[in-house]
Amino acid sequence: MSEQTQEPGSSAPRRVVVAGAGMAGVQTAVALREQGFTGTVSLIGAEPHQPYDRPLLSKAVLLGKAEGSAFDVDFEALGIELRLGCEVRGLRPGDHELDTEDGPVPYDVLVVATGAEPIRLPGAEGVPGVHLLRTLDDAERLRPVLARRQDIVVVGAGWIGAEFATAAREAGCAVTVVEAAERPLTGALPAEVAAPMAGWYADAGAVLRTHARVERVEPGTVVLDDGSRLPAGAVVVGIGARPATAWLSGSGVELGTHGEIVADQHLRASAPDVYAVGDCASFPSGRYGERLLVHHWDNALQGPRTVAVNIVGRASGETPAVYDPVPYFWSEQFGRFVQYAGHHAAADTTLWRGDPAGPAWTVCWLRGDRLVALLAVGRPRDLAQGRRLIESGTPMNPALLADPARPLKAATA
Repeated sequence: MSEQTQEPGSSAPRRVVVAGAGMAGVQTAVALREQGFTGTVSLIGAEPHQPYDRPLLSKAVLLGKAEGSAFDVDFEALGIELRLGCEVRGLRPGDHELDTEDGPVPYDVLVVATGAEPIRLPGAEGVPGVHLLRTLDDAERLRPVLARRQDIVVVGAGWIGAEFATAAREAGCAVTVVEAAERPLTGALPAEVAAPMAGWYADAGAVLRTHARVERVEPGTVVLDDGSRLPAGAVVVGIGARPATAWLSGSGVELGTHGEIVADQHLRASAPDVYAVGDCASFPSGRYGERLLVHHWDNALQGPRTVAVNIVGRASGETPAVYDPVPYFWSEQFGRFVQYAGHHAAADTTLWRGDPAGPAWTVCWLRGDRLVALLAVGRPRDLAQGRRLIESGTPMNPALLADPARPLKAATA
């Protein structure tokens, strides 16, 4: 992809269309107004619901503690046009038109924020009682399942699987989590860091079965590849998500190996006047020296601000803002608050602060003497201080850093 695919225009764009009405899409539309954009802003969403936030779906909405999680945004007052229940079908960059099920939508600038879609369990389509957890409708279908305290099998011990298992146990359901790998969170965390988390399942009264693959799903039963049959009033699939970009096939927009839009450091796609933000896009990180694809809430919150600044600043020829955040996410599972900041892949040293068998501990990853990532369990102060230290690139003293009684900010070189 070329370093510069879009030159500053001679006049400000009159119409910005945002495809996707999740966190990234909503925040883009709001940020455009905050940056002083006075043209038309249209927000197109596939779901018929008022745009909503997703984290509550796996917690309060599931347990009946909240009816929904609609964003507290007055779209009318901001002059943002909502087109809900409208699925995008294709893109014709040469015509500057977005194809939707309601017909073509012209744009001066398009922001793609269609997010990610859950990966389905092969062979389970159409089997009664098999659920995903990605949308408000998914959560509303699962809420009565939890209320009836049915036996539940969760396929996948990733972040969403653990969060759903937590809610199901809180509701009083018997829960078995099936994971094909040898431990939870394979691919997300190193083995030595994820290993202590396996015990959290038993502590919460859930059964975790690793090295277990689903052979097939029958009504009321999950059959594993070793012949085991697990009773299942409901099956919840949490085996990952992929960027929701299939609709861009044939558009000429460059996609990466995971199907994500390959954006540049300014979050511009390869097609003129097209930006991409959130779960559907990867971006090059100068901080970490590699391209990142981040499927987390904070990325969908932060990226839109860069996009809005760059759209508004184009006409005046301002230097585009670079998007290079310290990735951040959190997860509430089995009575623990887990937070992560950074990107540990390039680290050469791992340090522990505290006993992983205890209720609160932190793992720090260093490259040389610089903190590049940390995982904090029940230690929010470590996370807050560590995130700032990652951003600043402050040299650290490893001996001091390993002392859990010492604040991170006092463990510098």
